[in-house]
Amino acid sequence: MYIIGGTIKTMAGSDIRDGCIRIENGKIAEIGRRDEVAFHPASDERVIEVPRGLVMPGIIEAHCHMGISEEKKGMEGDDCNETVNPVTPYLRAVDAINTMDAAFDDAVRAGITSAMIGPGSSNVVGGQFAFLKTRGRRVDDLVVKAPAAMKVAFGENPKVNYSGQGKSPSTRMAIAAMLREELTKAFSYLNEKTKARNAGEDFQEDFAMECWLPVLRREIPLKAHVHRVDDIFTAVRIAREFQLKMTLDHCSEGHLIAEELAKEGFPAIVGPDLASRNKIEVQNMAFKTVGVLNKAGVMTAVTTDHPVSLIQSLPLCAGLAVKSGLDMEEGYKAITIHPAMICGVAHRVGSLEPGKDADIAIFDGNPMEVFTRTLYTIIDGNIVYERGSREEKQKSQD
Repeated sequence: MYIIGGTIKTMAGSDIRDGCIRIENGKIAEIGRRDEVAFHPASDERVIEVPRGLVMPGIIEAHCHMGISEEKKGMEGDDCNETVNPVTPYLRAVDAINTMDAAFDDAVRAGITSAMIGPGSSNVVGGQFAFLKTRGRRVDDLVVKAPAAMKVAFGENPKVNYSGQGKSPSTRMAIAAMLREELTKAFSYLNEKTKARNAGEDFQEDFAMECWLPVLRREIPLKAHVHRVDDIFTAVRIAREFQLKMTLDHCSEGHLIAEELAKEGFPAIVGPDLASRNKIEVQNMAFKTVGVLNKAGVMTAVTTDHPVSLIQSLPLCAGLAVKSGLDMEEGYKAITIHPAMICGVAHRVGSLEPGKDADIAIFDGNPMEVFTRTLYTIIDGNIVYERGSREEKQKSQD
């Protein structure tokens, strides 16, 4: 397949005017100006011509609950939170994601080609996130990385869910203490396993502890649900105590402590700023947060937290962040290369470079502007959405 013309935003250097991308076996084989890429299509090979469009990496959602909190399904389709035990690290998102959720199709139509999906924030430890492509029937075939992060939550949600049951945690102190206790047990387990293996001894693996090993080895981060300043700093304190990688998800009051967070070095996944301020801990939520953090030196991504705000609004959320002070180029980064880096998958997605997955979105303008339309969405070199196609017309009629 070839994509010819338009402006290519590689997110790996300068834009390419009147460019060309050659795709082979689901990967980007060549990219450059039209006169730099050898153009020898086979007779049956697809050539997409984009006279005035924008060609860019597929958009990435860095934090959502698509397919695990299904739309229009009520309790029957809600598998987001196991609210009977506050510590459930062994839960795996891939066991609950329904790829038939309508949100997957909405994502593809918006040029969103991959997403980080996982449990909600009702538990102190909620379980393992997975990073997936957005088109396919079998979830196993969509996995790019699993586990990709371990969900932990601070603040109101664990308190509300468990104080009503008459058990811990009912305070922020208990949330932090329970997470420390769990991490201490996990490190003890790792040390015992390492000691036994080094000595050539048998070791009985514990299912509830094995899930922590990628976190302790810094292969994946803690994914920390934090809104308020105090909760953000508690998460940072614990990550420092145990020397763990971490992402600050939501980070609604991050703009109030931007310089301090820049010194700490943890990335922030900001949002859902398009949602209402329906809780005390989000009272200072604002679209300006992304820009303030970014300018301070924090790597930032934008999230919808779908279904809190709808997945297809992701590029518009980035646009509203730009309107509130985020640099335009940083707005593009916040929905492409930054979430790819934050989610640990930048070797495959997030930019258009030879060898990377051919996940590409083509628009008739800037996707952060409300009237811009998606022309094509391509995942692994396959066209999964084409504006004006027979399939799209049939779907709109249905």
